[in-house]
Amino acid sequence: MALNITYQIESLAGKPTSSDSTSPDSTAMVSAAAVWESPAANLRCEVIKSEFASAEALSPPMSPSRSPVLNGIRKDLSVGCQAFATESPAETEVEHREGGKLKVKGNGVPVYVMMPLDSVTAGNKVNRKKTMDVAMAALKSGGVEGVMMDVWWGLVEREAPGEYNWSGYVELMEMAKKHGLKVQAVMSFHQCGGNVGDSCTIPLPKWVGEEIDNDPDLAYSDQWGRRNYEYISLGCDTLPVLKGRTPVQCYADFMRAFRDNFKHLLGDTIVEIQVGMGPAGELRYPSYPEQNGTWKFPGIGAFQCYDKYMLSSLKASAESQGKHEWGSTGPTDAGVYNSWPEDTLFFRKEGGGWDSEYGEFFLTWYSQMLLDHGERILTSAKSIFVNTGVKISVKVAGIHWHYGTRSHAPELTAGYYNTRFRDGYLPIAQMLARHDAIFNFTCIEMRDHEQPQDALCAPEKLVKQVALATQKAEVPLAGENALPRYDECAYEQIIKASQLNNVDGNSDSTEMCAFTYLRMNPQLFQPDNWRKFVTFVKKIKEGKGAHKCWEQVEREAEHFVHITQPPVQEAAVVMH
Repeated sequence: MALNITYQIESLAGKPTSSDSTSPDSTAMVSAAAVWESPAANLRCEVIKSEFASAEALSPPMSPSRSPVLNGIRKDLSVGCQAFATESPAETEVEHREGGKLKVKGNGVPVYVMMPLDSVTAGNKVNRKKTMDVAMAALKSGGVEGVMMDVWWGLVEREAPGEYNWSGYVELMEMAKKHGLKVQAVMSFHQCGGNVGDSCTIPLPKWVGEEIDNDPDLAYSDQWGRRNYEYISLGCDTLPVLKGRTPVQCYADFMRAFRDNFKHLLGDTIVEIQVGMGPAGELRYPSYPEQNGTWKFPGIGAFQCYDKYMLSSLKASAESQGKHEWGSTGPTDAGVYNSWPEDTLFFRKEGGGWDSEYGEFFLTWYSQMLLDHGERILTSAKSIFVNTGVKISVKVAGIHWHYGTRSHAPELTAGYYNTRFRDGYLPIAQMLARHDAIFNFTCIEMRDHEQPQDALCAPEKLVKQVALATQKAEVPLAGENALPRYDECAYEQIIKASQLNNVDGNSDSTEMCAFTYLRMNPQLFQPDNWRKFVTFVKKIKEGKGAHKCWEQVEREAEHFVHITQPPVQEAAVVMH
């Protein structure tokens, strides 16, 4: 998450891009790949002890770069885009609930693309504006449905409570509307920086930071006293600790202000609100922070329940069950961040504390606190966005390492009470179903055999379990890839997972309601990668009923790919 995008268009093209004098024609000559050039970074395979790479040699995946395409798309390119769009079948339309059932219309899964994390600057301006315009045009031409953008609490309400500056996002939303792209807006109540793929640092609002300085227990804490400032501890959700407001009230006020400022775009351009629930925007505890090397894959992570607010709740829960001795602390024998399950007394398979009476008490309390947190925020979100035409979604982390063990230690420390004997994802799906929210899940591009076997990674099995849980709860499922991938194998795996073919009893018509691709960057627009991506978009949109092999779809998309490549090739000539 430490990849700063420092190379701007001007440094690559040899001319400034901030000038408004750049004509559409000259803009169209800028190479999409070049525009997004950023420091080289290795793809971080999630491995430690494996043949793929050592943990020390791995870097976080490139995250916030976005991909390009030229704003003033040429006439021949525009014709190709229209042809591509018209030959694509109708996309999936999901009505969340009707008589307790999910209705699925049409075939195929619409594709969204994540925008750079730093799309809006600290000064509330669109970052690399002309480049962004080019990128949106390119994605639209590639058959992409829309974009996902982080709306940072730390930028919009940075200076003082209740003072919102939406100017950068107003410009960005209008840009998306101009290009006919839909928007998944993420209410990002977390800090940017410290997680896989973070390319910039955006702290929580200044005034929130001041409150944390005055009361460090507002931040999550582990048993060694290490504080985590990515997200306010859910232990104080309902306490007026932020200058007279509770954290949940602050989140609600932010969402309400967003609704009021963008009401003219809701349901049309802005079609989804993803509500941030924790670090990286995910409903979880910050149990595996990469910042400062605290955690490395595939460590089990650590419980985050040692601030005074969490401990107060733990104590009350223990006393209510007549177990006073269980209320003073969390497990003290659960190892350290980079332990493996069998290295600890708490997580080991034989006689581990997780499988004891105490373990059941603690893990039930710990996971329920997370569920209650989600319930509180979704209650607000649903009431705020009712009758606006937008869908609500929540992101859940794909913690696939040590999934093959009995205890599922990394999931437990993150707050997912999922073990060999207990389904931890059904309660989450049921909670989301109560609020008509979409269950957004990561890591669907991964295959079990690609992962280090000694860490018992099983992403495919995990995705299947989550799909079954959402089916039981009758809640829509959406997917994301966890790491940047440009290869055909990853795309085929995403398509396979999106079609839910491995879910027992799944009907031929049911698929994921959407897929969001991580992320726009220079590599995506290299000719070979772009061809594969366009083919992938076309194939996943055609749906499971098409029964076409990759090669056939690639041939069908070849004409479109050929049309979209000249601007990139011409840019290479112009830059010499």
